[in-house]
Amino acid sequence: MKNQRSIRKIIIVLLSLGLAASVVQAAPPVNVNLRGSDTGRDFEGVGAVSAGASTRLLFDYDEPYRSDVLDFLFKPDFGAGFQHLKVEIGGGENSTCGSEPSHAIAREELAHPKARGYEFWLMKEARNRNPRIMLDCLPWSYPAWIRGRFSQDATDWFVAFLEVARKQHQMEVDWISAAQNENGTDRDWIVNSLRPTLNERGFRSVHIQAPDCDKGFWEVFEEFEKDPAYRGTVEAAGYHYVNGREPWDIDQVSHRDTTPKARASGKQLWASEEWSMSGAKWDGTGAMFLARLINKLYIRDRICKTEIWCPIDSIYDGLPWSDTGAMQADTPWSGHYTVWPAVWALAHTTQFAKPGWKYLDSGCGQIDPKTWKGTYVTLKDPQTDDWSMIVCTDGPTTLAVTLAEGLKADCVHVWRSDENNQFVKEADRVPANGILTISLGSNSIYSLTTTTGQRKGEAQHAIPPAKPFPLPYRENFESYQPGDSPRYFSDQKGTFEVWDEPGHGRCLKQIAPQQGIMWEYMRNVVKPYTVVGDQKWSDYSFSADVRLEGGSVELGGRYGDQNKLSYRWILAKDGTWKLNYQEKVLASGAIKEFDAARWHAMKIVLRGDTIQGCIDGQSLALVKDGARSNGMAYLASTYDGNLFDNVSLSAP
Repeated sequence: MKNQRSIRKIIIVLLSLGLAASVVQAAPPVNVNLRGSDTGRDFEGVGAVSAGASTRLLFDYDEPYRSDVLDFLFKPDFGAGFQHLKVEIGGGENSTCGSEPSHAIAREELAHPKARGYEFWLMKEARNRNPRIMLDCLPWSYPAWIRGRFSQDATDWFVAFLEVARKQHQMEVDWISAAQNENGTDRDWIVNSLRPTLNERGFRSVHIQAPDCDKGFWEVFEEFEKDPAYRGTVEAAGYHYVNGREPWDIDQVSHRDTTPKARASGKQLWASEEWSMSGAKWDGTGAMFLARLINKLYIRDRICKTEIWCPIDSIYDGLPWSDTGAMQADTPWSGHYTVWPAVWALAHTTQFAKPGWKYLDSGCGQIDPKTWKGTYVTLKDPQTDDWSMIVCTDGPTTLAVTLAEGLKADCVHVWRSDENNQFVKEADRVPANGILTISLGSNSIYSLTTTTGQRKGEAQHAIPPAKPFPLPYRENFESYQPGDSPRYFSDQKGTFEVWDEPGHGRCLKQIAPQQGIMWEYMRNVVKPYTVVGDQKWSDYSFSADVRLEGGSVELGGRYGDQNKLSYRWILAKDGTWKLNYQEKVLASGAIKEFDAARWHAMKIVLRGDTIQGCIDGQSLALVKDGARSNGMAYLASTYDGNLFDNVSLSAP
């Protein structure tokens, strides 16, 4: 009791001095001993996966805003500074929030593959900003002509992608992820087909990563142990969501961590797709979670490369996974974009360590072994003895960092991010007698470094305000070149590209001849279609001229379901028509003496609960239905070369 009264008196005195809170709450410092000669794996960078049509709308931005966005993504020592970019090898089928076109949609195109879509453009822009960025590619789906995912057809298709990059963009791709995304790979195909063909066709320097899967974690090392040829051909092993998905908790136990055989193998270990959250927030699964994740994957798993999906939210609102990525640019008609906090969370690693630096394992660990919320990793430049430490805090933390021989021990620069302010340079610190002692705030990211050159990049041009999609909207496709993807149209299945029709002029054509090899998670998308507009739209008129080569076409409104669509005004080659809500037929009929060889004007009008369908100026269907009140417009077609022109959207 006497001792307790004495302690109480001391606290009262300290309170009067304003010191009690810090004394009572202060935790002992975390001691970190850094040795320049310490062993650790090579840092291979932080990357992003542009796939699933996640980058679609960025391509449609006007300059200079498009270049400003690309600077925030790829320019070193400016923003996110991605050091690795993996892109989708488009297969013409839905791969998450859209369908990416293929460089060889038919077998005959293999001889002259085409630079369709925007992924070649994105790789080129990334490399223009960072000549050292690693480029990688992976398919989600395949065109129908390919006879098997792991066939010589598939090999030839992969190699043709590399040839487009080389011959049409003067660009070398560094890696192939030899798999179908999250659907495994095949040992015999890699060893006996893919690698030999790469070598024969002049791509000996292209590296192979596998299995790029989200199941059977690290089991490939059991195969490597028994198979020297397989082990020698695959240079990196990557898996998706090593930390787990639901409940997206940094402390979850997912049983996906690397195995002792994987860690002992010496082979490069990658988290080859991770995170897939919104970078708009700091807490929850946002920016702070992302920084903690990158640290955790090295400390726990010795994973030296983390790739996030996706680099940027350039996805229409209303499509799956909109608002996902490190930053947002999804209204190209306005030029508006937003640099989210996740950009600066990434910068805390990418601006302070370059691929080829070494992790110092003695400088990597948890602040509290019970949680991954507080961690630190340290990396060293083997050429200069410079070092950087990236720290994620949970509560207030004091670090006492002892610097041994082989590390610079002069001025240490400090950068901090928290919920309120990101990427702020704080006062420099100078170690005393080789020891750096620093107090850190809670729920923050810090980078401590002996390097310079980092900066918080700023927009080079004033960012325009966000605006809704403009109405009225008209497109006749005459301003494009054949093969272009027209602005603002986001394909969800199949491929719609500008076509030069003899005797008519430029129009839009669905060019996929039949359904390809699907990505297993997207097998229910109903038919080829492309969306355009604003998900908030309710009442509007949507019209287009159409010409049918086969099957049917449709104009749709109030888009609401990727697999079922919504209000569908359908015209078939035989002249029959239907007005549907999803699969429910609201009205149907037939046009007498219908001539499919000529162009026809189609229109759907949505006004309140009244839905009207017109063909060639004649109203054929007028129904009452209130199943859905808002959504984008869309054009749809069967797997036939059907044509669309003179698209118009306006108030009803």
